[in-house]
Amino acid sequence: MNIGIVCYPTFGGSGVVATELGKALAEKGHHVHFITYKMPFRLDTIIPNVYYHEVLISDYDLFDYAPYELSLTNKMVDVALHENLDLMHVHYAIPHASAAYTAKQILAESGKSLPYITTLHGTDITLIGKDPSYKEVITFALNQSDRITAVSESLRKDTLMHFVVKKDIQVVPNFICAENYIENPNGSLRSTYAPNNEKIIMHVSNFREVKRVEDVLKTFLILRKEISARLILVGDGPDRHKIEELCREEGCEDDVVLLGKLTQTISIRSIADLFLLPSQTESFGLAALEACASGVPVISTNTGGLPEVNIHGETGFLSDVGDVDDMAKNALTILKDEETLKAFKDRAREHSRKFDIDKVLPLYEKLYEEVVKS
Repeated sequence: MNIGIVCYPTFGGSGVVATELGKALAEKGHHVHFITYKMPFRLDTIIPNVYYHEVLISDYDLFDYAPYELSLTNKMVDVALHENLDLMHVHYAIPHASAAYTAKQILAESGKSLPYITTLHGTDITLIGKDPSYKEVITFALNQSDRITAVSESLRKDTLMHFVVKKDIQVVPNFICAENYIENPNGSLRSTYAPNNEKIIMHVSNFREVKRVEDVLKTFLILRKEISARLILVGDGPDRHKIEELCREEGCEDDVVLLGKLTQTISIRSIADLFLLPSQTESFGLAALEACASGVPVISTNTGGLPEVNIHGETGFLSDVGDVDDMAKNALTILKDEETLKAFKDRAREHSRKFDIDKVLPLYEKLYEEVVKS
């Protein structure tokens, strides 16, 4: 098939999933055309059957804000016609679903059919989508989609609660490529960050308010009173400066490492003993799944789709949002001895295999076949 994929090219989970999906489809022989305003960061090498089409955004004095959705729609139409696309798969509803609907209508005028699938990832529904400025348009674009998928049962329920969606919403979870994850961490890399064999606590995010990175630091400060530990923070964003200031205030700068944005986090994740994800909300929790795939137990909140990924008492523990004392207590339960830690690590890795790309990719391929035939 010739498949168009529209996504955001940034470090967020929706862009990561869309890119990895496209790469997996290309390996199966499909021709995958990414349409976005910048090269997705996971497309850092030449990959057979993968093509990139840049959405050019013209800056005219007439507009206070460049009309990105119009440029995106035009590029969708152009690629669909000249690459003979069979379907469009748009990730993140805003503004991709409405742009796909418009492109579909334009193409119909020239006799070309272009069905589109909309995959919901989270804040496009739970946060931004509920804004009155977008809600009616998004509701319409979802109902015009040939298929709708959501990355968790929690997100499916949230969508039906906040939007009048007349179409079925199929849950197709986020995924990992299990074979890419490291079972034996790099000893020299670990000793670089834990020279005295301290326990390594890790967090990976975009440092937005919803990630509650301050709670990561608060939990770590409680932990380090009981055990020798170091905290590695991967990512960047609006709250990074606040975290740096808090580290200075608490005098823990020497035990906290901020690595900034990394395009690949598999190696660094593999050296962690514990992963903290105290988010206000997570529609799925891809970071938690990636930690499990690395054999790293997870301490997370119990919000959104996280209980579907992090199984309480098996792969880690769940706590209420903001309850850093409970998170620290649960973390100590895992870290108290090597035998307990190993058991959690083994269960985390085993559980992650339920989300392997080999199990998820056929679900998407089946959807593609259905919409092309319908």
